[in-house]
Amino acid sequence: MSKKEAKSQHLAHTSESLFGKENYTWMLIGIVVIGIGMLVMSGGKSSDPGVFDQKEVYSTTRITIAPLLILAGLAIEVFSIFKKPKA
Repeated sequence: MSKKEAKSQHLAHTSESLFGKENYTWMLIGIVVIGIGMLVMSGGKSSDPGVFDQKEVYSTTRITIAPLLILAGLAIEVFSIFKKPKA
């Protein structure tokens, strides 16, 4: 067996997935949470686009809850990246 064949066999045996199925599941959950946060932040349609409704624009949902959802989604993404896959 030549060196090249031995090296190719060695590389074939050591190439395993960087993330496990559980990691990808957590990544998907994080993406969904971020998406929900973005949808909540966008809010609803105004009945009259020519009128500025301060209560609608500066509501607690848009100013507080939506950014917290986005940050929670990002935290889930970081967790899913650093979580060690089960052997």
